[in-house]
Amino acid sequence: MTDPIADFLTRLRNAIQAKHRVVEVPASNLKKDITKILFDQGYILNYRFVEDGPQGTIKIALKYNPQTKVSAIKSLTRVSKPGMRKYTGYREMPRVINGLGIAIISTSKGVMTNKAAAELKIGGEVLCYVY
Repeated sequence: MTDPIADFLTRLRNAIQAKHRVVEVPASNLKKDITKILFDQGYILNYRFVEDGPQGTIKIALKYNPQTKVSAIKSLTRVSKPGMRKYTGYREMPRVINGLGIAIISTSKGVMTNKAAAELKIGGEVLCYVY
């Protein structure tokens, strides 16, 4: 696998399409940070890190509207790819859906949202857009 972040996002997209309640993803520190951000921003219901084997897994409980069964996540888009990295400064920070969505940025201070990075005045690699 050449792009584990794209695999992570694809597993989430596929689980949402199939209306699954829980999805399991192989763990890494970057994936754990992205999962924490998704939980903090209210896009997923809950998550748990399971230490089994050398790598471990992340169990993510997906969030749906109880009446309409529509997922809280409308779109997950990978921006920076291994073949073409996308970097941004804090002045050119991307706005997703005019501020309604988030961009997840990998910075020198860790993984954070575009709003938090702009507040700290640091740029970094744009990993993905979520809305």
